[in-house]
Amino acid sequence: MSAAWELPELRQCHPLPSAPRPIVIIGTGGIVNDAHLPAYRKAGFAVSGLFDVDADKARATAERWGIGRVYGSLEEAAAVEGCVFDVAAPPVAHRGILAALAPGAVVLVQKPLGLDLAQATAIRALCRQRRLTAAVNFQLRFAPMMYAAADALARGLLGPLLDLEVHLSLVTPWEQFPHLIPNPRVEIVSHSIHYLDTIRALAGEPRGVLARTYHYPGSPLTQTRTSAILDYGTERRVTLSINHHHDFGRRFQDATIRIEGERAAALVKLGLLLDYPRGEPDELWIAPRGGPWRSVPVHGGWFPDAFIGTMSNLQRFASGEDEVLHTSVDDAWRTMALVEACYRSNDSPGTAIPQP
Repeated sequence: MSAAWELPELRQCHPLPSAPRPIVIIGTGGIVNDAHLPAYRKAGFAVSGLFDVDADKARATAERWGIGRVYGSLEEAAAVEGCVFDVAAPPVAHRGILAALAPGAVVLVQKPLGLDLAQATAIRALCRQRRLTAAVNFQLRFAPMMYAAADALARGLLGPLLDLEVHLSLVTPWEQFPHLIPNPRVEIVSHSIHYLDTIRALAGEPRGVLARTYHYPGSPLTQTRTSAILDYGTERRVTLSINHHHDFGRRFQDATIRIEGERAAALVKLGLLLDYPRGEPDELWIAPRGGPWRSVPVHGGWFPDAFIGTMSNLQRFASGEDEVLHTSVDDAWRTMALVEACYRSNDSPGTAIPQP
């Protein structure tokens, strides 16, 4: 890298709250054990108790993580005062859980915000009615390599954004998510939503979208592959190419986000997705125009560190330390609106080809 273009130290994590509140977790599925609880232990956040409709699962999680309290009902958990509620339940349960919380509660809700825009709108209305300080756990924004790439872009190191491409060609173990089988919408709302949310954070709101999402022969899920073009005008190209069935060996599998500006480019490797959930190390590479590429050391990974970021931002916002709640329910609604636009585009016919 030339001396004329030096790369400063990039921020890779959100500041921690100065006085963390205890956390009550509602739902104890795989994501809680794989990401939430490892993140909170790493950050030093206290978890005061757990609740799950499956009491055996809650007790097993509590024993595994040394958590002293398992609540006997949602009402008992919701009655805890002075805490942050971490709702790690499926989207179909969100409205019922949020309605049980006391007015003014502070709550982090697992993504997505419902399964469609109508559900997202109803959840947003409920949060407003009950004056909840509510955020949605769109954590990819807070993953160390993504946070650093966003910092480079925000500080002008890359120059004006010209090209942003998300490319996945890998094997995802969908059998680990059997709850998705009955859903009429799967890939975009359950997976590519991460990228759509992160794109909004990096590039702002698109004018529109062209999208197609596809079934894979033999898969029990409705869709597991997606292509999309987001409309940001005539100079900025933003695309997604997502294939969860590239089962031909590791060599040409890929999980990257490329962010290209006038001055420089950044390439993010989403290592977690390669051999999920064990994964590979996440990576960040940055190069000025003309090169060479330089590896930026990444401190941590998408799992579990990104989950520290969403909880930290919520806690700091609730205490007045942060002015912006980055993944607020209102902001998450806009991500859901983009998801809805993708599905509406998918249901629309393509432009007919003129015939002789």
